[in-house]
Amino acid sequence: MRVEHIYRYPVKGLSAEALEDVSLTPGECLPHDRRFAFAQGDAPFDPAAPVWMRKTHFACLAANARLVKLHTAYDPRTGHLTIHKPDGETLSVDVRTPAGRAEAEDYMTAYMAEEARGRLRLVDAPGYNFTDIPQKSVSIISLASLAALERAAGMRLDPLRFRANIYVSGGAEWGDFALMGREIQLGQARLRVWKRIVRCPATEVNPATAERDARPPRTLFEHFGHADLGVQAEVLEGGRVCVGDALEPLDRG
Repeated sequence: MRVEHIYRYPVKGLSAEALEDVSLTPGECLPHDRRFAFAQGDAPFDPAAPVWMRKTHFACLAANARLVKLHTAYDPRTGHLTIHKPDGETLSVDVRTPAGRAEAEDYMTAYMAEEARGRLRLVDAPGYNFTDIPQKSVSIISLASLAALERAAGMRLDPLRFRANIYVSGGAEWGDFALMGREIQLGQARLRVWKRIVRCPATEVNPATAERDARPPRTLFEHFGHADLGVQAEVLEGGRVCVGDALEPLDRG
């Protein structure tokens, strides 16, 4: 298998940023992946004492399909978060400052309208990632497996519906599931595949239209007997991963 795409998602629920390469660190997610989230007004998340919480405490695609219409970018060097609305209105603020964060919160609260449960809070915490599972991992999807799902669904499914970090080509359909419990070499990094990814209603949302025009979890279950697509892998040894690098198991299984 070979790396075709690398993505990070700096703000939970908001758009992907494509990367040509990334440096992985043992026990960590991709740098700046799910670093921020917009917490709902009634969410109990405390940045001073962060604990993992379910995605519904934050603005997320599973509940808020309109988020997919926003185009966002984050520059970790300057701290600037840029958000483009569909009508062309753009906000660019330094979220390292209280004033910048407040502007972003007001902007997103207005955009979310009735889906905002009070005023949204832009939250982050040192060493914390707003992932769908408590363990820090790198998510990997086999494009061969996605092709099998597309045939079953009778339609093309944009890979970004599934919001993975690494998309790989080659290998057998569902061949990534055969890597469960095994170590893999991914570019210069070594990882251990430890979990299949159960898909949720967020995958129903078309990234181009914000319409819920497919039901991947149901299609997976009806045709394959499970609702899984992709795997989670823990970084054991860090290193650089580039588009075009190979993914290879380190044992014969």
